[in-house]
Amino acid sequence: MACLMLVLNTILVFFISNNYLFNKGYAIKAQFLLMTFVILLFVLINIFPALLGKKLYDKNLYRIRDGYRLLIVFFINLILSFGLYLLSVIKYNIDIKILLINLLIIILVLNIIFWNGIIRVYLFSKQLGIRYRFVGLLVGLVPIVHLVMLVKIIRICRDEVEFENNKIIINNDRKNKQVCKTKYPLLLVHGIFFRDFEHLNYWGRIPEELIKNGATIYYGNHSSSLSVKDSAEELAVRIKEIIKETNCEKVNVIAHSKGGLDTRYAISNLGMDKYIASLTMINTPNHGCVFADYLLNKAPDGFKETVAKSYNFALKKLGDKAPDFIAGVTDLTSSEVKKMNEEMPASPKVRYKSYGSVLKKATSGRFPLNLTNNFVKLFDGKNDGLVGIESFPIYNDFTLIESPFKRGISHGDVIDLNRENIPGYDVREFYVDLVSELKDKGY
Repeated sequence: MACLMLVLNTILVFFISNNYLFNKGYAIKAQFLLMTFVILLFVLINIFPALLGKKLYDKNLYRIRDGYRLLIVFFINLILSFGLYLLSVIKYNIDIKILLINLLIIILVLNIIFWNGIIRVYLFSKQLGIRYRFVGLLVGLVPIVHLVMLVKIIRICRDEVEFENNKIIINNDRKNKQVCKTKYPLLLVHGIFFRDFEHLNYWGRIPEELIKNGATIYYGNHSSSLSVKDSAEELAVRIKEIIKETNCEKVNVIAHSKGGLDTRYAISNLGMDKYIASLTMINTPNHGCVFADYLLNKAPDGFKETVAKSYNFALKKLGDKAPDFIAGVTDLTSSEVKKMNEEMPASPKVRYKSYGSVLKKATSGRFPLNLTNNFVKLFDGKNDGLVGIESFPIYNDFTLIESPFKRGISHGDVIDLNRENIPGYDVREFYVDLVSELKDKGY
């Protein structure tokens, strides 16, 4: 379609620039028919830019493809039109009035194509995010730079359409297999400083993907920041509620960050090994964070109290009954976790598995983990932006989540916090594989 538009625009620019039809003495009717044909095709292309191409399985993907194809047409025609117009000015002795009319037509045509495309991708693309949308607007009037940014936007949208369409195909192909339909339902347990909100899922696109493949999911619904002991008590109550409501006997817990410590405590000290079939820990600081010790020891008491007071006040408004910022952070220090580990032996009734990742390049991570990565490295070595790699393994069964690219995978990436498609790491498929393994093992 881009090639067709390119040819049409070439014809249009050539005829107008050189007054070709008039010089050759063609009839007015011939001119009218040709121009009508070109204009009708131009309108058709702007309305249905993705008329041809690979079948897509989501309307939104068609909209994105429409948009980036129009941007490709704009990009090619911008270069072509500029070249032809320059050639007309230099090589041919054309009336200045014709040149100005031609220039206005070119500007009008290119603007229609560009805005038609950019509005579509800005409205419907999920992978552009706030960052690329903002930068795109910021450099929109900067010569050359705006074209580089345009190419980046086209590439992101093209990859998004291809990736998401393939995921739909994969899920359709295995729909009847119900690969995530485990014996026991899944309980997703969040980490510190977050809550389970109805319209802002802590786990990004992961729950929806698991449900598509047969999973039954519940959430911890516990406070955002408490001591490990207090969080564990809230989780114990929640687990008993689920058991009572569903008669499911047990649950499979998938816990992120501090949620893994909370669940371990509930298993070892609150008798939850009766009700938890498996515990899968994602980037849990099972040996604490040395940098947290440093910050708590060095930060002035007044500063800590101000931060804690502000946090506790805000989270009460968001639903926490009695948030405790200091208690939550303290129980993430290496010194405190070391003490707790003595009180949290593995239960033979529970299947344990831990995962961890490394953010290889700080600048490629999302805020704020791109800022903390190098600082944490001073104390904890290689890390995911918050937790050192040596803190992840516990109870022997540990797997490092790796990416073949320089970017690596952050503490937020492993829960799809930013809903970002990361090259070399399909976070949704990672969880499908994880839960499929639970199913295969009888959990």
